[in-house]
Amino acid sequence: MTEPAGPSATVPVCFRHPSRETYVRCARCERPICPDCMRVAAVGHQCPECVAEGRRTQRPVRTAFGGSQVGREGYVTKALIALNVLGVVIGAAVAGSAAVVGNGLFTGVTKWQWLGGVISRSSTVTASGGWFPGQVLPDLGTVYTGVADGAYYRLITAMFIHYGLIHLLANMWALWILGRTLEGVLGPLRFLALYLIAGIGGNVAVFLIDQLQPAAGASTALFGLFAAFFLVLRRLGRDTSAVIGLLVVNLVLTFAVPGISIAGHLGGLVTGALVGAIMAYAPRERRRLVQWGGSGAVFVLLVLLTVAATASYSG
Repeated sequence: MTEPAGPSATVPVCFRHPSRETYVRCARCERPICPDCMRVAAVGHQCPECVAEGRRTQRPVRTAFGGSQVGREGYVTKALIALNVLGVVIGAAVAGSAAVVGNGLFTGVTKWQWLGGVISRSSTVTASGGWFPGQVLPDLGTVYTGVADGAYYRLITAMFIHYGLIHLLANMWALWILGRTLEGVLGPLRFLALYLIAGIGGNVAVFLIDQLQPAAGASTALFGLFAAFFLVLRRLGRDTSAVIGLLVVNLVLTFAVPGISIAGHLGGLVTGALVGAIMAYAPRERRRLVQWGGSGAVFVLLVLLTVAATASYSG
């Protein structure tokens, strides 16, 4: 005599693939999952939905100064270098063969530098007796509007224009070395704010002090990066001797080499030190507020100084 068969046990199937049998369950939601849906977790496996939910609720990893880890890739540094190179390319295109003078290293002063460099007041380019005696420019007699006459864009564009290939290469090498390190520890947004505010600060100093000397180049921002790098290393308890040595050498060159904008370099240095101190020493519990609020305050101060200087020119 045979006994009647009992009810067959139901085999669980994957909740995402009902045709696949499985005995593995998600460690979080306990729903059955097949091998294609398994995601290795700290304990057991999880389904794709629980993994995605965990990523949304998980706090992103930040640097010691609150920045994003994306800064380690150096995207902002690379973009800044590309913009500076583009400035030289445009300058050569605007000036044509007139840009290739001296040793053939793009050492000429072109219309592009006059259009984008720091000039305090409206100025007329002359072939002799001007700021660049003996330079032959293709558009003599053109009046270029200065910052005091409303060309405020010069305080920004001057950071991306250079007076030659050697000038560009020296600055871009420094930016590559300093930029990647600072962007990695500060994060891309904080690093970009530091670079731009320091560069503008140096150009504002040129506008305030060197009223008869045009200026251009990334050096204003780079001196700010030097100051900020020193403060960041001090905050992290690292050795600062190498940075001090490089900074001293660059300061000596600033005062010793004719034609270098002393006001621009020192202005960038002081501005970078202010923003760098804010970024490095902001209290952890209010770090974002202090960093962005303090950096914004420095920028507003630069705006006020520019407005006051403009008023004095017209007064």
